Amino acid sequence: MDELFKEIIIKDNFYQSSSFVPMPLTLIGTLNEDGTLTSFGAYSLVFPYYIAGKDYYAMILECRNTSNTAKGILRHKKCTINFIPYSKKNFKQCVDNGFPGDTPEEKMKDFIFTPVESNSQKLDKEHKFPKILKEAIQVFECTWMDELDDASKDVVKEEYEGPYHNFNGITSRFGAHFILRIDHILLKEKYYDALINGAKKSNFCPLPTNWGYRDSKDFWCSSFKKPDAIGIPNREVDLTSIRYAANRMNTDVKFTDDALKTIVKVPRPFLKFVLQGCVDWANQNNVKLITEKEMKIIADKRASEKKKKK
Repeated sequence: MDELFKEIIIKDNFYQSSSFVPMPLTLIGTLNEDGTLTSFGAYSLVFPYYIAGKDYYAMILECRNTSNTAKGILRHKKCTINFIPYSKKNFKQCVDNGFPGDTPEEKMKDFIFTPVESNSQKLDKEHKFPKILKEAIQVFECTWMDELDDASKDVVKEEYEGPYHNFNGITSRFGAHFILRIDHILLKEKYYDALINGAKKSNFCPLPTNWGYRDSKDFWCSSFKKPDAIGIPNREVDLTSIRYAANRMNTDVKFTDDALKTIVKVPRPFLKFVLQGCVDWANQNNVKLITEKEMKIIADKRASEKKKKK
């Protein structure tokens, strides 16, 4: 017998009071008022924001606007996002560091993790940056993009009466959103190798899932379980549709059919982007007809650029 749906009332903090939303388990590091101490607060409302098509990549953090984390970001514009491996002991520390009202010094008393110098600090000795956690699986070092939504004038207050921003800075009486440019991504070597050389069940990054505050007395978190893998569908785009897309490009550069056959497996949403990259290369090299030979040169160039980024 099919189980029926029942509609639930949508309440504040709907992600935990009116639904089940899987989220990361992180400790976010920010500097205290005078910059002498890195305090770590527990957060799960932190997600990818700008992922492509801009000059930088970014996360978005949602938090209480009077939290130590919000104050640290408002004052110093910097934070570190530390993704924590699961154990009951680690989860308990995250829960303790999520308790509101503690000072940075109180949060760091009896702290079980090891703060160490960040990449940003190693590269810039003149300024102060929050530390990262040695035990983290991966770390994002970030800068708050306070120019977005005209949020650069936001300052630390104990209460905010408005007006409020739409998506960045102080966004409500109690809440804040911070768009955080990613300056560095750091991974433990095993998981770096998994990303570069191919992930398997044996080396997949073991990130836990936080389920938020579910009732009047408990937080809930799930330990990592090895994931299943299903191959990407091997669907080739019809050559006629690729030729049509190539002919619609705003350029006098032409493609032979042999050249277009090399990109038949490119998913349709990315086809125009790939074709534009080929056209850009052709214009830079005074090429008016792209054949299979030129496509190999372009592919080799892309592979070389990716290798350099490693």
